[in-house]
Amino acid sequence: MALHPQAAAYLKLFPADLNVDLAALTLPEIVRMRGLDGVAEQRGRAAALPEVRDHVVDGVRVRVYRPEPGDRPLPVVVYFHGGGWVFGSVDRNDALGRDLAFRCGAVVVSVDYRLAPEHPFPAAADDAFSVVRDVFARPEHYTGDAGRVAVIGDSAGGNLAAVAAWRARDAGLALAHQVLLYPITDVAMDTPSYRSYASGFGLDAVEMAWFVEQYARGADPLDPRLSPLRLADKSGLAPATVITAECDPLRDEGAAYARELSGAGVSVEYRCYDGLLHGFFGVPGFFDDAEDAREYVAARLKEAFA
Repeated sequence: MALHPQAAAYLKLFPADLNVDLAALTLPEIVRMRGLDGVAEQRGRAAALPEVRDHVVDGVRVRVYRPEPGDRPLPVVVYFHGGGWVFGSVDRNDALGRDLAFRCGAVVVSVDYRLAPEHPFPAAADDAFSVVRDVFARPEHYTGDAGRVAVIGDSAGGNLAAVAAWRARDAGLALAHQVLLYPITDVAMDTPSYRSYASGFGLDAVEMAWFVEQYARGADPLDPRLSPLRLADKSGLAPATVITAECDPLRDEGAAYARELSGAGVSVEYRCYDGLLHGFFGVPGFFDDAEDAREYVAARLKEAFA
């Protein structure tokens, strides 16, 4: 398929995700960049909700969004933001957290996991599972229903959601669903989509290699806490929705993860958005299909919670 016209327009403004000399970046510069957001106005309207509160779980900051007043137990969606394990935050993704709560009729718990390189692997993965475990242990704290808990994440957050899902299975915690948005599932970075979209399509292969180096320098690339595609046994994992973008280096590993889940007997739906780029879900101001994808995700979660 050809590049979507909206994707082409986006790339004229943002030809690369970071557009800096990665080799020269120092830690203070990385920290400074975390405070910048060139697409803030395109992340969508921040929906007004009756309750939004921040608190800390095992040292991890979370923001809890409740779409209706009162304390009636609602389904819970634990959300992990993207950013290559190096960038992103609850604050940057506030509009998306609110939108998910509104669309899904669920409490959304957005996780401000520790970032690399200050906190290397497996810090982010441990933080992600720590919050999921706490939701199951203390559902009343979130005004949630422990029988209806799902995880969702985009990019590096999709990686964390996938890892949290298999760790939940192994801990006997029954997730209702997992939504993986263009997830990082294998840090080998050797798929055909990495070759086809190595540069010139926003996120590129050099940037991804840099992200992996910041987060997982010296780690075993076959460790399923880093590369969930390498998990030997995927049976019994939560039902899944996997979304990818056609013009994204991560496309093939997301598709491969969906195939392996299905092959292991897991109920899974896979959807690839033609002509679109990595990250489209988070910027509805640029991509009309972000609205379609969000409605699809909400419908899948509502079905899982029914």
